[in-house]
Amino acid sequence: MKTIKIYQVDAFTSQLFGGNPAAVCLLDQWLEDALMQLIAAENNLAETAFVVRTGDQFEIRWFTPTLEVDLCGHATLASAYVIFHQTGFDGEEIILQSPRSGELKVSREGKKLFLNFPADVIVKCENLPEITQGIGLNPLEVFRGKTDYMAVLASEEDVHNIRPDFVAIEKMDARGLIVTAPGNHVDFVSRFFGPQSGVNEDPVTGSAHTTLTPYWSEKLGKSILTARQISKRGGSLDCRNAGPRVFIGGEAQLYLVGEILI
Repeated sequence: MKTIKIYQVDAFTSQLFGGNPAAVCLLDQWLEDALMQLIAAENNLAETAFVVRTGDQFEIRWFTPTLEVDLCGHATLASAYVIFHQTGFDGEEIILQSPRSGELKVSREGKKLFLNFPADVIVKCENLPEITQGIGLNPLEVFRGKTDYMAVLASEEDVHNIRPDFVAIEKMDARGLIVTAPGNHVDFVSRFFGPQSGVNEDPVTGSAHTTLTPYWSEKLGKSILTARQISKRGGSLDCRNAGPRVFIGGEAQLYLVGEILI
């Protein structure tokens, strides 16, 4: 029987039971893809990250309950938290290699961890019937990024009051739909819907902020921004626009340590 160490971490929150929970599995070597997918499905969290150490660096992959994804912010933040606090790693920056997204870095600044991710390239496009039906509103603007559509609304209240039609959103040819607006107490707010990826509404979507940060940085004329994902659990993020890269920061809380028996 093989045992795999597993951690569950609430990412982008200073309080337990907030933010976005992710599972982190530390491996000595890669498992079969099918087995990793089964573990992610059994965990039934938005994402499970699998991490293998290779010298001074780490390799990372992310799985939802139904598929492997190109990039996941909150599970990367959770993985970095585990590496910093549970493995004896004493550096100030972690370098992770993703087969789908290249080199990713995570640094710590006090209690906060900052993801260093490639910025998304977004293109303005026509609205889709699935978006209007999915959120019950006509957005002010619609953009398409590498993996997601982004709909811009007028106010935080508009975003908060959405009652999503997941059947309509699932028909979109994308990983998911980001909905965003100016915030009342932060620079911008958002929600993320991804039924086609096995997650109807994601509590806090770090990778979506590779799309949100460049947009709001240009819109507001500032490179340092505060953000809030206003899902039921909610999460807070500090975002910095650095041209081809974006820095996405937040705190994390360890919830569970255990073993998987294979």
